[in-house]
Amino acid sequence: MIVTTQQLKEQYPNIADVKGKISRDIKKGKLFPLVKGVYETDANAHGSRLAQFIYGPSYLSFDYVLHYHGLIPEAVYNTYTCATFNKKKIKTYTNHFGTFVYRDVPKEVFSLGVFVFDEGNYSYQVASAEKALCDKLYTLSPVKSVKDFKILLFEDLRIDENEFNQLNKGDLLKLAPLYRSTNLNLLVKLIKERK
Repeated sequence: MIVTTQQLKEQYPNIADVKGKISRDIKKGKLFPLVKGVYETDANAHGSRLAQFIYGPSYLSFDYVLHYHGLIPEAVYNTYTCATFNKKKIKTYTNHFGTFVYRDVPKEVFSLGVFVFDEGNYSYQVASAEKALCDKLYTLSPVKSVKDFKILLFEDLRIDENEFNQLNKGDLLKLAPLYRSTNLNLLVKLIKERK
């Protein structure tokens, strides 16, 4: 369960040195720091449930979601890639639960293609496979042609072509133009070529 320093102060009203109590609980393995002032009480909590408490607003996307959906072969164990907006730089946090990487996508597309999951005490957001692909392509250096884009997609990123063919093309055609990105425009061209 996620708890904050403020919640812990309220939980221990009779303890004068709450910060000392928190430090002792961390050493005893009762609390696990996520970021300053935010802790997890369960050592076995899955990092995907914690990502948006570390830095936000954010949702799981990019390589983490692409691998989850079988689009890329590389496993991203204990690394959680997340999308944010208007942050202007990549942020990385490492703690007991893994490494959490946050990078921007355009504000206009931030809330599109994202689903909320509730599990126990946790509520977290995850991009659809289509959205994660668009997010990933947005972050890469632009290529110049559909031919180069196919190389980027299927050789450089190693996107599984069979899985790619299973994606919802309607969703991709709606999302991609909203990024105003060369790579996403080439994705639209590729999809239209294959119809």
